Amino acid sequence: MSSIADQEFVTPGRSSGLFEVIKQPYLTSLIVHKELRARYRGSVFGMLWSYAKPATQFLVFYYAIGVFMRMNDQVPNYVIYMFSGVILINYFSEIFGNATRSVVGNAPLVKKIYLPRELFPVSSMLVALVHFLPQVVTLLVGALYMGWWPSLTSVAAILVGFVIVTFFALGLGLLTGAVNVFYRDSENFVDLILMMATWLSPVLYTWSMVYKALGQVWGGALWYVYQLNPLTIAVELFHYGFWEATLDGTGEVVVSAVMPGMTRWVLLALVTSCLVLLLGETVFRKLDSQFAQEL
Repeated sequence: MSSIADQEFVTPGRSSGLFEVIKQPYLTSLIVHKELRARYRGSVFGMLWSYAKPATQFLVFYYAIGVFMRMNDQVPNYVIYMFSGVILINYFSEIFGNATRSVVGNAPLVKKIYLPRELFPVSSMLVALVHFLPQVVTLLVGALYMGWWPSLTSVAAILVGFVIVTFFALGLGLLTGAVNVFYRDSENFVDLILMMATWLSPVLYTWSMVYKALGQVWGGALWYVYQLNPLTIAVELFHYGFWEATLDGTGEVVVSAVMPGMTRWVLLALVTSCLVLLLGETVFRKLDSQFAQEL
C-alpha cells in the first residue's frame, strides 16, 4: 500500500476543461434537460413545435420566394438551396448566442457549487443540436420530394460541414461566454455578428455573385477573405450534399456548390474551426477561476 505522501492530489476546483465534460455525461444531460424544460414550460405541444416551425418556414420559402418571386427560375430547387443554408446558420446562431449567455445565465450554480463551467456552453450546443435535428428532417423530406439522391461524397460533405460549424460555434461561444462574465457588452456584440451571419455566407445568394463582385477587387484579396469564413465553406458543403444532389444534371444548373479549390478551402476551414475551439477553451479555462467572484 502506498503512503499518502506518494499519492497525487488534485487541486480543488481545478477542471480538465472539455475533457471533464466528456467524463460527466450524466451531469451534462441534467443541464440539457433543464434548458429544454425551461424553454417548453407551459407548452401543450412541447417538442412538436421544433418540427412545426421548420416545416412552416420551408413551405413559406417554397411559395413566397421560390414560386411567387420566381427564384426557381434562377436557381433550380431554390428552396432546397436556401433552406440547407438557413438551418446551418440557425444552428450556428443558437450555439453562439446561447453559449455566450450560458455562464451568466447559470450564475446561481456557478456561485454555489463547483462543476466544470464548460458544461454550460456545451449544454447550449447540445440543446441547439436537439433543435437542429427536426430542421434536418424537414430538409430531408423536402429534398426527397425534389428528387434527392445522395452519394457517399454528398453525405461526407454534410458531415464535414456539420463538424466545421459545431467546432467553430462552440469555440466562439466559449470565448465570448467567458468574456461576457466580465463585460456584458459581449452579448450585444454577438447579436450584431449573428445579424450579419446570413449575409456573410452564400445562403440567399450564390458564391458566383460574390466572385463577380469581389473577384477582381484588390487582386482578388476580398474574395479570398470571403472564403476564409468557415461558415461560407460549411454552407457550400451543405449545398453540395443536399441541393446539388437534387439536380438531374441536365445542364440547367447556373452554378455548382463546388467553388474553385474547394478541397483546399475545406481543409483550411476544418483547421480554422479547430484552432478557434482551442482558443476559446484556452481563454475560458484561464478566466474560469474568476467567474464566481465576478458574478
